[in-house]
Formats: sequence, structure tokens, C-alpha cells
Amino acid sequence: MLKKFRIWYQSIFGNRQNVAREAALDVKNQRVEINGITYFVAKALFTDIPEMIEIERAVYSGQAPWDATAFASELRRERDRLYLVIRKNDQLLAFIGCTFEECDEDAHITNIAVIPDYQRHGLGQHLIQVMIKRAQRLGYRSMSLEVRISNENAQRLYRSLQFEQAGIKRGYYFGDHEDAVDMVLDLSKVNQTD
Repeated sequence: MLKKFRIWYQSIFGNRQNVAREAALDVKNQRVEINGITYFVAKALFTDIPEMIEIERAVYSGQAPWDATAFASELRRERDRLYLVIRKNDQLLAFIGCTFEECDEDAHITNIAVIPDYQRHGLGQHLIQVMIKRAQRLGYRSMSLEVRISNENAQRLYRSLQFEQAGIKRGYYFGDHEDAVDMVLDLSKVNQTD
């Protein structure tokens, strides 16, 4: 009896939830103005991966924490991942990735990077705000991320967006074993604008 009820419930309400989820994670290619400059925002494609790796190398002193396989694996998971890129004059300048696991009420930013020449121009902030809106639309309670303990500029940005330090993850990063600051945003405290 319970199994039949679940099947019936899923057929009625599951489809609505799936449609709402797909709409929340669907991003149309668009031009946006950030601090008076026009950029192009789109969902990341497999063809963007080499440029995403190059941005990581530029940001992390020649190292790329993620390889092409890791990015490809993430981009294949369209149901619970969203990766966005920002371009100007066909040059990839920034990207962000976020997980939206159905069983969790926490959206987790897995990766964000802005090419050094465009840092502090509002691109990272814009990308995070897009993810915040998506998480709110899905009814998530929080958003989380990890940031290198030495990356004070990024921590300042996250705090300006109301993220708070939730702890320290010792030896978190592969390779140099640098500690990570675990940061969390209570989405109920963020004004919804969309």
C-alpha cells in the first residue's frame, strides 16, 4: 500500500518538483552589466574546460587544482550541478560551480575563480549572487564553501555577501595541505531579488 502511495505521489508532485528544479537550474545565455561593463554569462560547456583550467593556473601560481576529468564529471551532472562562465570579447574571465543535491538543503560552491586582471571588478560577486538566487528558488536553507585560509581577499568578498565562518578544515587542500576556512550563508537572512 505504501509503495502504491509513493508511486502515486511521485507521479503527481514529483513532476512539479522536477519542472521547478529544472527551471531553477536553467540559465539562458545573456549579457549582463557589472559595474558599468557588459559581459556575457552562460552555462559552462565542455569546450570551456581548457580555459577554466588556465584560469585556475593563473589564480593558483601555475597549479590547477582540478583537471579536465574532474570538470567534465561535474558538467555531466546537469541535474544537481550548475557551472557558469563569464566572458568578455570571447575571453573566459571567470567561472563558478555549485552543487544542488536534492537530499541536502545546502547549496555548495565547489569552485570559483576569476582571472587575476579582472579580480575586484564584481565578477565573482555576481556569480555568487546568481547561485544564491537559484538556491533560494529551490528552497535551500544555506550555501557553503571552503576557501584557503591564506586567501583573505576571497574571505572578504564572502563576508560582504553575509557568509560566516563555520570552522576550519585542517590540511584540506591537496598538494600543499593548506587549511580551509569553512564558510556558510544562511539563505533566510538574504533578501530575495529576482
